[in-house]
Amino acid sequence: MVRPLLESNDTHGLIQAIRLRWNCNQIARLLSHSEPDARKVALLCLAMVGDRGCIDAIAAQLTDADPAVNQMAEHALWSIWFRLGTPDANQQLCRGARFLGYGRLSAAVDCFDRAIAIDKEFAEAYNQRAIARWMEEDFEASIADCRRAVRLMPSHFGAWAGMGNCFLHLGQLDHALRAYERALAINPHLSSIRQTVAEIRSASSSGAPREGAESQG
Repeated sequence: MVRPLLESNDTHGLIQAIRLRWNCNQIARLLSHSEPDARKVALLCLAMVGDRGCIDAIAAQLTDADPAVNQMAEHALWSIWFRLGTPDANQQLCRGARFLGYGRLSAAVDCFDRAIAIDKEFAEAYNQRAIARWMEEDFEASIADCRRAVRLMPSHFGAWAGMGNCFLHLGQLDHALRAYERALAINPHLSSIRQTVAEIRSASSSGAPREGAESQG
């Protein structure tokens, strides 16, 4: 039944089919399967129906030996993070993300503010507002929002990386290194972060490092 839904790109039907047959814990157990294809199927399903309780198990797949599993785990985490608020907060977050994509920073921040007012435990709303603040070059405010995001979601490598970018721009290299290293400990495949860390470590003799690496979203 799943195959025809996949072939027809019927995402809504696929989500309903998954939810009717399996719960998140059952799917998450497949992440320990010896076959990479089983782990990939589990991650595909969790990207669509996973919840907060799956996050640690998915984050562990970021260190899997199979590169495709790493990528699917990263996608699954972002998908879940974006829907962990209440329905109204999720709607505001999605509106804000669209404004952010258009470069309409003030409108985006307004939406993220509303999402946070609705659901103060919504880590991704803080992270997305941090991105907007970064784009506005309000680095202190961005750091504050990154801190809120990782307090609520410690595995949020994007927020850790974003915090590092802000500290780097402010010239606070020790703080930048610590934030970047937290991001890499969770997701070791952030290649530009790893490169920036190497540049920071050689900055004392080779000049200023880059102003930022991968963004937090």
